[in-house]
Amino acid sequence: MPVVEEHTLLFRRTLSRRRSLSSRSGLDRDDRGWTLLHIGARKGDLKEVKRLLNDGMDVNVSAWGPKSKGVTPLHLAAEGGHLEVMDELLERGANIDARTKGACGWTPLHSAAKERRKEAVKFLIENGAFLADDINDSRFNPPLHYCPGLEWAYDEVKRFRHESSSVGSASYSSES
Repeated sequence: MPVVEEHTLLFRRTLSRRRSLSSRSGLDRDDRGWTLLHIGARKGDLKEVKRLLNDGMDVNVSAWGPKSKGVTPLHLAAEGGHLEVMDELLERGANIDARTKGACGWTPLHSAAKERRKEAVKFLIENGAFLADDINDSRFNPPLHYCPGLEWAYDEVKRFRHESSSVGSASYSSES
């Protein structure tokens, strides 16, 4: 049995023993406050994510565990660098700039940056994730000491933008 299916089965057994339902949304959740969609997104299980979304699960469902207040499936897919899952979630209406609850207010971009998921950072930025021009812009919490990967993400963005402008100017100059 594949590991993801095994984990899903264990999750369902745990829930059936506990019979605990979240008062916030009526969805079954594990001890982290994660739904099956959170688990599928974190594992990069595109088939399971599609199945759950097709069954009507909210693409922006927030986790409500003690350490994961407000984490969405997109946060977890970005943290794991699962581009296909991220793409599916965005196609289904996931909020690319969803923020966790609490002082930090992390977005999926923060999650990808923290784990240094270069392709996920690039994917999120190319798909419209908010990233202020200045790393010290207060609209983009948290400060660097909460998310050291953010400085790395800014360096990556500068590189992406430089590469894009180089490609654009090269194609422009070759046409003239």
